Amino acid sequence: MLDQIHWLAAVTVLGVLEQAYFFLQVIYARRLFGISPPKISGPPEFERIFRAQVNSSEYFPIFLALLWQAGLFFHQGLAAALGLLYLYARYCYFVGYKASSSERLTPIYFSAGVLWILIAVSALGILHFFLSHYVGLNVLQLLTA
Repeated sequence: MLDQIHWLAAVTVLGVLEQAYFFLQVIYARRLFGISPPKISGPPEFERIFRAQVNSSEYFPIFLALLWQAGLFFHQGLAAALGLLYLYARYCYFVGYKASSSERLTPIYFSAGVLWILIAVSALGILHFFLSHYVGLNVLQLLTA
């Protein structure tokens, strides 16, 4: 069983580490700009870092759910590769947003595209499972015949 999920687990750990890095960046920015919790407003430089972290945190559960569904129901390697692309895009988003709000756009669109691909792959995998398990219809055999 573990050989079927090890890549998904590795990407999950990388994602958690990335989230921790984003959290630390907010802590450093709070210290740099003298903004104590619970305040969330300050100079634009702080607010961009804070928003980048919050936005990334908001999407993280969606990413994890799709990563694991795609990996379990479709293909672990493809899901892990898409997961790495997503994490890289999120890192570029964070760095871009930290520099300027306009530099966040390309990476956010790219990461959203990766999420849409993960949705499609997850849905196809789950549909294939239901059709083959409950209806006895193996779509993959029909496509290769």
